[in-house]
Amino acid sequence: MQIFGEELESLREAGLFRSMRLIEGGQSSRVILDGREVLLLCSNNYLGLADHPQLKEAAIKAVERFGAGSGAARLVSGNMELHVQLEERIAAFKGTEAALIFNSGYAANTGIISAIAGRGDLIFSDRLNHASIVDGALLSRAKVIRYPHNDIKALRRLLEEHRGTVGRRLIVADGVFSMDGDLAKLAGLVTLKEEFGALLMVDDAHGTGVLGEHGRGSAELCGVMDRIDIHMGTLGKALGSFGAYAAASKEIIDFLVNKARSFIFSTSLPPAVLAASIAAFDVVDSPTGADLRKRLAANSCQFKEGLEKVGFNTMGSETQIVPAFVGGAEETMEFSRRLLDEGIFVQGIRPPTVPVGSCRLRCTLMAAHTEADVDRAVTAIAHVGKQLGVTGC
Repeated sequence: MQIFGEELESLREAGLFRSMRLIEGGQSSRVILDGREVLLLCSNNYLGLADHPQLKEAAIKAVERFGAGSGAARLVSGNMELHVQLEERIAAFKGTEAALIFNSGYAANTGIISAIAGRGDLIFSDRLNHASIVDGALLSRAKVIRYPHNDIKALRRLLEEHRGTVGRRLIVADGVFSMDGDLAKLAGLVTLKEEFGALLMVDDAHGTGVLGEHGRGSAELCGVMDRIDIHMGTLGKALGSFGAYAAASKEIIDFLVNKARSFIFSTSLPPAVLAASIAAFDVVDSPTGADLRKRLAANSCQFKEGLEKVGFNTMGSETQIVPAFVGGAEETMEFSRRLLDEGIFVQGIRPPTVPVGSCRLRCTLMAAHTEADVDRAVTAIAHVGKQLGVTGC
């Protein structure tokens, strides 16, 4: 019996059908895809830590000592010493009283937001926030007010309109917007949250380990580390491991332990993941980490300047996430296919991830890329863009 066939066919006809590509072997700047080596330009492994020897050694030792699994949720019997050690490390890293680990970035955002806000509360959410923030806000049953992307003046007007309302006010924004690569205006957001008595949550999934002098993220870069109520970040991007966290006051963390359903009802992360994450913080805090951040910043600047020089719109990117605007879904996916023929693996991004008409190649740089890698990628994108007649090429 065919239940979903017509809808799947509609997705194919609209150029929106998705399927998974198989990577053989580990994650690095080059990977084996469909039996051939390609330059990887769509990974969130920004610092190249996913295959770092220090993380692998830590994971192996953790399995040998603690086993493969944690056995239960942490409020049952799954709270192990490595969980506590990692949370203490995260809290120190972010400069907060406490931290709490979640099993993924999606689980963190849906759990945190739906715990913090509820019926009678207000959530002010940037229009370009990640889907996990959107879903967390919907799950909360609070009133959700979306403000224009990075528009501090518009947010102020909305907060003013609701100044007299009863209940909590939560402002939530990505620190780095994952599809455009631009930064939240955190200085403006902390000013507004203090003026209007709101809570501020920042999802720094793409800034953790990368931005700021010490890799503390977008809040460190903007000088507002101690003015954000809830720092959310992930362990599976620049940190090369898996999972996510909330870092905040002890009161907020205790509240999440008791109210965040995605934490309460999930088997806890396994020992190997925890140990690898702790090792990742060791690398980030070392001279090696500082060097990796410098190399990543240089690669990102070289790549962005190269694309803009040949006429591409990089959509205001300020980070290692550098989109190349294409427009329509079909031409975006054809662009991606032709780049793969050139040995460059870049994913095309289509609705519903981005609005209709704003499809793009989402290119991400890694510290492990060489200058030659970056030049090769720019040359290939310019060549394929010219073939397809993409504006500006």
